[in-house]
Amino acid sequence: QVHLVESGGGLVQPGGSLRLSCAASGFTFGDFWMFWVRQAPGKGLEWVSHINSGGGSTYYADSVKGRFTISRDNAKNTVYLQMNSLRSEDTAIYYCTKSLPNFVLDYWGKGTLVTVSS
Repeated sequence: QVHLVESGGGLVQPGGSLRLSCAASGFTFGDFWMFWVRQAPGKGLEWVSHINSGGGSTYYADSVKGRFTISRDNAKNTVYLQMNSLRSEDTAIYYCTKSLPNFVLDYWGKGTLVTVSS
């Protein structure tokens, strides 16, 4: 069965950096687009970024553009989210999700908590 396991979250000061990883298993990873979605405390889900199956096309929410970079290593079945210049408003649980061709997000990891605070 499909498993998505996020790691790399933690407490970081404003202006700092973190790299999130998502290890995937149970499906042909290189065939699917992958997404990062976050949920801030008391708020709804927010799309952050996604990447196509080959890794050559990436997309970002305006709120993170220029600060976050999504990438993937299909040989390692892993997708990454490099987060730089972190702000307090980036505090959230970050979820890795698998996308069907019609952009339905059919599998989600359990999430990793990122807290940006001094």
